[in-house]
Amino acid sequence: MSQNDDDRMPDDLEAVLDAADEDEDQERAGRYDAPPLPPWLILAVVGLLCGFATIALVWLSERSCDRFRDTTNCGALGLPLLVLIVVVTMVLGGLALSRLAMPHPRLIPFLGVAFMVALVVAFLTGHFDSPWILAVVPALTAITFLLANLVARLLERADV
Repeated sequence: MSQNDDDRMPDDLEAVLDAADEDEDQERAGRYDAPPLPPWLILAVVGLLCGFATIALVWLSERSCDRFRDTTNCGALGLPLLVLIVVVTMVLGGLALSRLAMPHPRLIPFLGVAFMVALVVAFLTGHFDSPWILAVVPALTAITFLLANLVARLLERADV
């Protein structure tokens, strides 16, 4: 092959460019682009939604235990239900962050939800029946998502 063969332009350059654009559009079809918002705001909103999801799932588990056992105490099923709620919340947060094209979409929900659960168990254990817990847990989850982002960035920096 000579140098002139490599420098030649394809006969139908527009067709090649259109095919490349179509391939790029197909890659983006399953993912939403991040809105023009600051990343810390997106993380806080996703954290807030994960906090509300956690409260809703705990409420649903209490109601189902109440219906089937005639008590809100789930007994031996309590710990597996709590683990399931934590995993579902982490997965939902990861899906939301990956759809919004945020960095570290699986690490941040993992750390954020884990930090939230640790703080709730450490400081709020006796106050689960208070109405203000409906506002505290989502706000705490938003804060722990922001903290998890900071930890993820520090880990990324330390990895280099």
